[in-house]
Amino acid sequence: MESIDDVLATGRRGLRTRPGTFLLGPTGARLWADYLEPRPGFVGAIDLVHKLNIPMLFTVTGVELPAPWEADWRPSHLSVRASSASGVEFTEDKFVTWSDCAVSRQVWVNDGPEPVTLRLTVDSSWIGADGSGSRFVERHGFTVMAAVRASEPLLWTGLVVPPGRRIEFVVAAALGLAETDAPADLEQRLDAIAGGDGRPSAGGADGADSTGSAAVAVGGVVERQVREYQEWFDHAPTFTSSDPVLDRVWAYRWFLLRHNLAVPRFGGLNGPLFYEGRAHKMTKQPWEPIGWEFSKLIPLSSPMHLLDIRWHPDSSLGTGLWRTLRAAQDPDGLYRSRTVGAQFHAYANFLGWASYQFALVHRDLPDAAPMLESLASQLRGERRLLATGGDELPIESEHILTGKEYQPSYWAFHPYPDDPRDRSGYTPLKRVDRAVYHYRNARGVAGLARLLGQGGSDEFDALADAVAGEVLAKQWDDDTGFFYDLHHRTDQKAMVRNVVGFYPYWAGLVDESHLPGLEAALALFDTGAPLPSVAPDCPVYSPTGSWRGVYVKGRNGCSWNGPTWPYTNSVVIDGVAETSRRFGHRYDAEFGRLLRSYALLHFRHRDGRTPYLVEHYDSSTGEPISDEVDYLHSYVIDLIVRHVAGLEIDEAGGLIVDPLDIGLTEFALSGVRVGGRRVDVTFSQPDGLRVTVDGAQVAAAPGLGPLRVTLDQPVT
Repeated sequence: MESIDDVLATGRRGLRTRPGTFLLGPTGARLWADYLEPRPGFVGAIDLVHKLNIPMLFTVTGVELPAPWEADWRPSHLSVRASSASGVEFTEDKFVTWSDCAVSRQVWVNDGPEPVTLRLTVDSSWIGADGSGSRFVERHGFTVMAAVRASEPLLWTGLVVPPGRRIEFVVAAALGLAETDAPADLEQRLDAIAGGDGRPSAGGADGADSTGSAAVAVGGVVERQVREYQEWFDHAPTFTSSDPVLDRVWAYRWFLLRHNLAVPRFGGLNGPLFYEGRAHKMTKQPWEPIGWEFSKLIPLSSPMHLLDIRWHPDSSLGTGLWRTLRAAQDPDGLYRSRTVGAQFHAYANFLGWASYQFALVHRDLPDAAPMLESLASQLRGERRLLATGGDELPIESEHILTGKEYQPSYWAFHPYPDDPRDRSGYTPLKRVDRAVYHYRNARGVAGLARLLGQGGSDEFDALADAVAGEVLAKQWDDDTGFFYDLHHRTDQKAMVRNVVGFYPYWAGLVDESHLPGLEAALALFDTGAPLPSVAPDCPVYSPTGSWRGVYVKGRNGCSWNGPTWPYTNSVVIDGVAETSRRFGHRYDAEFGRLLRSYALLHFRHRDGRTPYLVEHYDSSTGEPISDEVDYLHSYVIDLIVRHVAGLEIDEAGGLIVDPLDIGLTEFALSGVRVGGRRVDVTFSQPDGLRVTVDGAQVAAAPGLGPLRVTLDQPVT
């Protein structure tokens, strides 16, 4: 992939809700910065494994540097610049390494008339005078450890910079857990970054420039970070096209996967996973955040992570997530959200389907057999625990468990209350999304069983057929042409057109008789920033998420009665594409329109330039409602691979290349790995569609296809 820094570089990125702050792109296996304040070093809200709000690791004092600071954001590092009224110029590059070191390379130039004295300061409440410290975090049952080192040891006591002099140095903090790391492990990580001893010494300050081992350590520290950070992206496939916004959103989505990749290595999260986000939804009280956070295992979003990460050639990213999920599975078969020390909700998910899709790409995975057993257990458990209404449609009693809290259909059988926290008229439902997930999971488990040559596929195909029949017979309404949730006892339809009514199109359950309903629904849901979570004709529709003027969780809270969510944009837009291809490419242009609208939500002010994806948006204006920046509860890479480039994989390992026509004059998808073979798909108006395998052309068409390729056929 082209340098991720070059593609995504922009100016200042800071939180809308905390003006003046800085966002940091790189994250470690455990360490990251929620946000940083405009101070040298690492000061702000810093987190390790989970949300902690560590207020400071280190800073350098001695010169007042007033705001505003200039900034250049890149995925691999942040560069800032500031100047003092006394003539001191300051520049800094800061980043977090994968090995959980917070690194600051600073340059100070004193162009003023007086000497200045710089001092390295740490948070003395938990880091001692020797630069090391620890603090127990009761909430999670682990002890945070830190070791701070400077390439210029004189910083600890005061480093004098005379007029006309320039000083350059590196300060770094290595963090770990006392339960898994020794102090020597932290020191070893710092050796290659800050060099020398770098700890406090008894010597005084003499104003000398950095020399010797310290100078060696400073040189190249940023360049090495850029190079090492890029290596992960170098293995990912590339996509370029005649639409620069699609190209940029492709790169941003790969950044989101890397940004949210974590390996806690402790407690209930011993293996790798992708966080749903690393943002600041909790309060900022140092060491005591309150509220919900996303830096945990949340199986609701894990299927979307699998769909996108399957296109990275490193299969361990997905199989590692599989192992983490299995460790969070209860005896009843349900996967639980969890932190290292606690477990939470068992959300609805389509892990069975997503895991099957992952296995189609990578094949021959040693972890697939235990995952098949685990996914089958989830299906049987949900059938036993949820499908209790006399059919195969799961009942959802708690609105939060489909990840779509406060969706109006739960209140549709009584007059809508003034406040949705009033449950007097609340009704459990046979939800369309739950039913479709159940269907897709059954199809996925059946497919995975066949892929592995194991029995059991008939059981799950039969379940899928039963669910599909009941969705069509009970949840479809001929008069209005839409799919609806049902009363859990009477099967009466909750006549609220919420966004999950599109899900049966995504699952391929429809026939041609359902297409007029799709077209009418797409027109109804065509708000300023489609697709809203409920249609505008709902009595409690609000594009901003208030419920008759009540904001349940504050104005940045989440309520599915009108705002637009990337989560459901992914699913519905995927469904439009799938339906278009099934019915003669009837909706290709509509898919392209929706995909571009969705792509623009990924950028601040829809500028196509500044990456800034959040949890949900005002559905009439596209204004971000929440501020959970770089949020990862959606998928896009898979949409581009399968629908823009048209690359699908069948169960036998063959390829179907059938792009949707969204008006591109050219595109190139390069470096995809399928079963260990390299696949490239290119299109241009003069040359047509070309498919190559391991560098040799295997199929071509003058237009957009379709083409079929058998991977085990001889390549000529």
